Amino acid sequence: MAQIGVSYVEREQANAETTAFYDKAEDRFEMLLNIFKVFGHTPELGAVFTDAVMAMLKDGELDWVTKELIILKATHRNECQYCVVQHETLSKRLGISEEKINDIGDERYRSSPHFTDAEKTLMDFTVQIGVDANRVSKDLWERLHRHFSEPQIVEAAFVITQYIAISKFGDALGVVLEPVFSGMDPILHVEHAAAE
Repeated sequence: MAQIGVSYVEREQANAETTAFYDKAEDRFEMLLNIFKVFGHTPELGAVFTDAVMAMLKDGELDWVTKELIILKATHRNECQYCVVQHETLSKRLGISEEKINDIGDERYRSSPHFTDAEKTLMDFTVQIGVDANRVSKDLWERLHRHFSEPQIVEAAFVITQYIAISKFGDALGVVLEPVFSGMDPILHVEHAAAE
């Protein structure tokens, strides 16, 4: 039977260039996650990926909490259970309630008392980018400009599109959750067919 996905480059197998971005990732996330280990095969891209993730996962034009909301929405819509579990864990550490995380699923956020109008607008933007980024409506643009500055909109679009890509990248390569997350029952479940 053929191997599903790609192997992880473990620390003891890593060259100096790979070890450098492994060190940065592990220092920031308190463990070396499997999503970084697949980049051990391509250290130059691994360094770029690590820097991009570290730039996104902090306060910027948008605060980190808001970015986690759109990351959860984007990765849940793309059926990336790996991403959802990782970012539910981060979201809870940042103080996002389980009720709010639950309401990210489907269209519940639209009528949820846990979301502000601004957050609902970003959720709609996330959904629209995932469906068809070329057809963001005039109404949605007006709402975005009502609630956010242009730098904030740019950052939101970058985070959304990058996490759509990250979710597809990890799933395509068969990245699985680390043992520390085994047995965890996520709030946002992903339903998809198993690989054949």
